[in-house]
Amino acid sequence: MKLFPESAYIQLEFDKVKSLLGAHCRSEYAIEKTGQLRIHTNIEFIETELRQSHEYKQLLQNNIYFPNDPVFNLLKELKLLSIPGAVLSGAEMIEIRKLAELMKNIFRWFDAEKRNVYNGLAKIVEGSYYEKVIAEMIDDVLDESGHVKDNASDELRSIRMNLYRKRNELRKMFDRIISKLNKQGYLADIEESFLNGRRVLAVYAEQKRTVKGILHGESESRRTSFIEPEETIELNNDIYSLESDEKREVYRLLRELTTKLSVYTSLLSHYHAIAGEYDFIRAKAKLAVDINAEFPIVEDKAVVHLEKAFHPLLYLYNKKANKPTTPVSLSLDESNRILVISGPNAGGKTVTLKTVGLLQMMVQSGLLVPVDSSSSFGVFKQLLIHIGDTQSLEFELSTYSSHLKNMKHFIEVAGGKTLFFIDELGSGSDPNLGGAFAEVILEEMVSKHAYGIVTTHYLNLKVMASKTPGIVNGAMAFDEKNLTPLYKLNIGKPGSSYTFAIAERIGLDKQLISRARNLVDEEHFRLDKLLNRTEQDLHNLEKKEKELHQLLQENEKLKKEMKQAMEKEKHNQQIELLRHQNQVTEEKLAYLKETERKLKQMVIDWRKEEDKSKVIKNISSLLFNKNEKKVSGKMQKQVESKFIELTGEIKVGEQVKIKKNHQVGEVMELRGKKAVVKIGLLPMHVDIKDLVRVKAKEENTNK
Repeated sequence: MKLFPESAYIQLEFDKVKSLLGAHCRSEYAIEKTGQLRIHTNIEFIETELRQSHEYKQLLQNNIYFPNDPVFNLLKELKLLSIPGAVLSGAEMIEIRKLAELMKNIFRWFDAEKRNVYNGLAKIVEGSYYEKVIAEMIDDVLDESGHVKDNASDELRSIRMNLYRKRNELRKMFDRIISKLNKQGYLADIEESFLNGRRVLAVYAEQKRTVKGILHGESESRRTSFIEPEETIELNNDIYSLESDEKREVYRLLRELTTKLSVYTSLLSHYHAIAGEYDFIRAKAKLAVDINAEFPIVEDKAVVHLEKAFHPLLYLYNKKANKPTTPVSLSLDESNRILVISGPNAGGKTVTLKTVGLLQMMVQSGLLVPVDSSSSFGVFKQLLIHIGDTQSLEFELSTYSSHLKNMKHFIEVAGGKTLFFIDELGSGSDPNLGGAFAEVILEEMVSKHAYGIVTTHYLNLKVMASKTPGIVNGAMAFDEKNLTPLYKLNIGKPGSSYTFAIAERIGLDKQLISRARNLVDEEHFRLDKLLNRTEQDLHNLEKKEKELHQLLQENEKLKKEMKQAMEKEKHNQQIELLRHQNQVTEEKLAYLKETERKLKQMVIDWRKEEDKSKVIKNISSLLFNKNEKKVSGKMQKQVESKFIELTGEIKVGEQVKIKKNHQVGEVMELRGKKAVVKIGLLPMHVDIKDLVRVKAKEENTNK
């Protein structure tokens, strides 16, 4: 993207955003990439960058581990690796191994499922592969600390074994010599030391000729001499020779390993770039979390549609100060390409303008922005800004001259993919003349199909915006009663500057205000007053609309609660019905289980009992008891309808009713406790206690 002027990224504070991004970088690669952050015009590149940042942000917010451990800057080591004859140290080799291990973890992390879910992040490793030989070659030679292993070669193993033996011999011999000279009182307090790589004795200066050996030096006070005993000279020489052999063999092994690794120089450089890319993406995701940024819609055309957009730096400042930040919502499209914002000073006009400009630069550089995810950003090829005093001492230009010079450039280069921002269009000159030029400039920008935002106090521009296709008015809301800006942008209506209202509120002399009003053209004053009144009415209307919306929400909440209560009651009723049905079913089930148990018992009794009639009687009483009860009930009702029960002693010739089966008969004979009762044509022997006297009702007798 082309910027005008070159300081545009500073005026829109894009440099501060880059500083915040750089603070999250852990590698030199990512820091360098942050410093060289470009604003792109390729939509595919922009969408890929945004998607990668969004996917890493999801990992951070969901606490999902991603293998992105920091790697040191290995550019120097990788460059040495590509030079024939160069030798890397053990520590440098270990850093290269860490890089290879990191790549192994990254490639393992991207399984088939994660490649589909995080396809943006997976693109970084597309076309690459993990080479396990790199780590294996290093592990064959070096340990975890970067020291060459004893078994790296047979020769090194032999040298170190000899060194171990010789050092043990030297230690034992030195211990004997120290013990001997200590008894003689020849040694100083420190007893021994190392000098010039040799193990020496610390002998009092006056005894230096007594102890045989090589004098290697004296202390600063000249009171102590450092002597290598003649008994250890040969051993020290052997050790020194072995140590030299060890250094040569270690160097040879490191040189050999460096030569082997040099084959993979380009692959390791690619690994280094991959690790740096993921660190850079992580930094972008961390910044997105800080400013509560989202992944907006990006379209390959000129459009700006912002929903709940915040200025990221203002958001962070207010967040730190525990203050709320008012978001801005606006749209620039083919029908309304230029927005003219008016309103009082310190009302948020310039902040709104800078918010749109900064967010556009961030999106086209691949950074997530603090907006609602439904917001849309087009891709613009150039961004032009004119903010603040642009007085030029170098070219002896006044503020207005510089202003016109910039406007000339705007008109010459503007096109359909141009996004421009002008703060206080036409200011710096006579209001009438400056307003006329501002109107002409605005007409030219409309004819060039450019998109932009303009702030102004000129009434003629407000009038022009209301009747010119492609231009739309906007006003920063202001609370006239409390004399405080609301920092809210209202689209569709121009705003008043509240010049006289602010003067009255701060207590300026009313006579001065009156004189100022008389100097203003009546139509001009009337229009400003009308805008003032309209804006306040709009503010009151929005306030009432907000209250109504709140009441509607409360009503909807009550409605939902009532519906839930009714559904709960209905549910309780259904549960009660089911409980009753289940109870009846449980009683039937219990009866059937009991019947089954009795039948099984009867089968057992049938096998054991010789008198089968008794078992048959039990089965009949079990199976047909219910039917008998029903028949008995019907007969009882019939008898009660025809006969009346009597009390007293039963006599021969009287009618009686059998209590068990409700049959009625005549007593033929009494035999002790039993009676012979004639029922129909058959006589029956029945216990007298099971009989009751009855008498036919009169109506039945008459019948």
